[in-house]
Amino acid sequence: MTMDILLGVTLPFVGTALGAAGVFFMRGEMNRRAQSAVVGFAAGIMVAASVWSLLLPAVAHAAHLGRFAFLPAAVGLFGGLAFLQFLDFLIPRIYTEDGRSSRSRLALAVTLHNLPEGMAVGAVLAGLLAGERGITVASAIALSLGIAIQNFPEGAIISMTAHGKGVPRRRAFAGGVLSGAVEPVGALATILAVGVILPVLPYLLGFAAGAMLYVVVEELIPEVSRGGHSRTGTMTFSLGFTLMMALDIALG
Repeated sequence: MTMDILLGVTLPFVGTALGAAGVFFMRGEMNRRAQSAVVGFAAGIMVAASVWSLLLPAVAHAAHLGRFAFLPAAVGLFGGLAFLQFLDFLIPRIYTEDGRSSRSRLALAVTLHNLPEGMAVGAVLAGLLAGERGITVASAIALSLGIAIQNFPEGAIISMTAHGKGVPRRRAFAGGVLSGAVEPVGALATILAVGVILPVLPYLLGFAAGAMLYVVVEELIPEVSRGGHSRTGTMTFSLGFTLMMALDIALG
């Protein structure tokens, strides 16, 4: 169980670090078709993870509410959507007033968006440790793996954007890696607070799902549609969704 927890906590961070390492190997930007394919695949994984790894366990946890078992998940979901919308409103204001660069805004935006993803992993792992029904080792690892895949292009975008603006490769790589460091911190903090979290676990799982769905709809889907390669992104979205669904059901 300890190794499962460690793997679940570190996988998303590893995904970010591997993406940031692209700055050492790629001489130019990722081609648009490949970018649409990767982002579409990540979006499909995140949507499926939101349903099978977060919302369904949240409903199962609140089964004692009978026909209203969906309510905590729904409340949490809208809370997650509102939180991410607030971040998107706040970040440009902070950095416009301070006169920081768009590169800094990008890094901060990705870092803050990674926090609820880390909390999502932590919430599922906390439920796993507590023996909550609907949460299995397979679903927890599948969620971590899905987030890791989604983090890969984010790490690459941060490091390569920084390098394109004149930052040395090693510093650009470090910046990309650091943007993902908040995820294991958020996951561990959530796990350590398991005693406080368990009573509100369905709300927290719903919150994490809402945050992930916001990222998909607000950022990933528009990115898939840019550059005239939306069909490629749609196909890989379906592939990612199906793969995540299969992992969660077959291994769970």
